[in-house]
Amino acid sequence: MIYKKGGKELLFCRRTKDPYKGKYNLVGGKIEQGEDGFHAAYRELYEETGISEEQVTLKHMMDFTYYNQDCYVEIYVGSLESEVVLREEKHPLVFLELEKEDFFSLEKFAGEGNIGHMIEQVKDYGEGIAEEKQGRAEGF
Repeated sequence: MIYKKGGKELLFCRRTKDPYKGKYNLVGGKIEQGEDGFHAAYRELYEETGISEEQVTLKHMMDFTYYNQDCYVEIYVGSLESEVVLREEKHPLVFLELEKEDFFSLEKFAGEGNIGHMIEQVKDYGEGIAEEKQGRAEGF
């Protein structure tokens, strides 16, 4: 979850393939074998958008475990420190205004309402826990 400086807009990609083709989703990707979550979040954010670690500080906000799908999802949140030029990898990128959207809309947004839930969690409880910088992988 990447908020534009000022916190009034949130970054989305418009899916060009299934699942959720045509719907707005948060940017993300997969954690590689042996990779920690923070490293994966920064790597995927850069690959998908061109936003670097120098432009945003991510915080670990929540996780979802889907046992029936053998799927584990980590959610990271950050606010951009300045304006950025987005670089799309696969899906078109857009900032949407928080006050103008129904993020629980199943017609417009991916995730069966989870995006709306996550936005409400950030609004009510904050962005999450910052990474301990000690023990980070070499070169990251």
